[in-house]
Amino acid sequence: MKPNFFILLNFLILCSLTCQEQKLFPTFIYPDNQKIRYEGRIRIKDTVAEIYWPGSQIEVNFKGDRLRAIFQDTKGKNYYNVILDNDSFWILQPDTVFAEYTLADSLEDKEHNLKIFKRTEWNRGTTLFYGFKLDKGDELLSTPARKNRKMEFYGNSITAGYAVEDTTGKDRSGGTFTNSYKTYAAITARYFDAECHYIARSGIGVMVSFVPQIMPEIYDKINPQDGNILWNFNLYQPDIVVVNLLQNDSWLVKLPHRPEYKKRFNRDDVIDEEFIVASYVRFIEALRDKYPAANIICMLGNMSITKEGSPWPGYVARAVQSMNDSKYITFFVPYKNCGGHPGAEEQQELANKLIRFIERNIDW
Repeated sequence: MKPNFFILLNFLILCSLTCQEQKLFPTFIYPDNQKIRYEGRIRIKDTVAEIYWPGSQIEVNFKGDRLRAIFQDTKGKNYYNVILDNDSFWILQPDTVFAEYTLADSLEDKEHNLKIFKRTEWNRGTTLFYGFKLDKGDELLSTPARKNRKMEFYGNSITAGYAVEDTTGKDRSGGTFTNSYKTYAAITARYFDAECHYIARSGIGVMVSFVPQIMPEIYDKINPQDGNILWNFNLYQPDIVVVNLLQNDSWLVKLPHRPEYKKRFNRDDVIDEEFIVASYVRFIEALRDKYPAANIICMLGNMSITKEGSPWPGYVARAVQSMNDSKYITFFVPYKNCGGHPGAEEQQELANKLIRFIERNIDW
């Protein structure tokens, strides 16, 4: 019996050493690996993927009981939803130092799907993704399938998810209060199982903004803070483009004493209906030039821009009519009848309205 005992003991030791070897010598997966699926305007440069825009996503299928990743953030103020098997999720905040993060652990040793979804806006900094680590014996599986439908949203704080999770009524955007995953845009994209890009920034406008940029200056960029690198629109041609802008313009065009106004307009500029309509038409036609086949929804709401008596729905309706394109369509959501940015329930209601509108008006 003793020889059998020693054989068993040696076997257990060998198994233990093998397990340790698997942990000590992992497989490293670089960001340019074709089995990683990216969603959004993400730049892969050398051995790093640079993540800027809200709603940007990294997705993989893998087999194993653990998955790790290496990140570094330029400011340490970005947050991500880590979503495992479309079931459980937790929030990741990458640090400003190069660091390894365990995204999933102690899993059943089977096939899994994992998504990393950017909650926050690009003014929080850029996140650098250096790749995944798999224990020896674990592996990435086939690339997650590309979705048949494609959408793109151009928007402001409503689309970015500003303060969507601040339930105190203080309308705060810091920390985890901003969450693009819970916006009407992301909810709509998930409902239609559509790939989606979110070109959004709180405070931004078409003519004038509460932030340094206006949308016509950044809509064609990969990195919205680097004007030298243009996005290649041929890489992504959406079926539906939703433009939900002008809320910030509607405030600032009435405030000529504001520095934002003075930056954008000359003293002799007359910011009247003609000027507003022409500015909006220029931006929409710039999008049409990039997306010749897309349905473009010119949306307003659900903040004060659609309040009863507002002239802005009329401006947009006139602009759309003047362009004489059957694939332009207006969609105005009534004012939500309270201050602050839309919370999670209001975002869901926005999504419900947009979903119904698309189902009734667009065959895609």
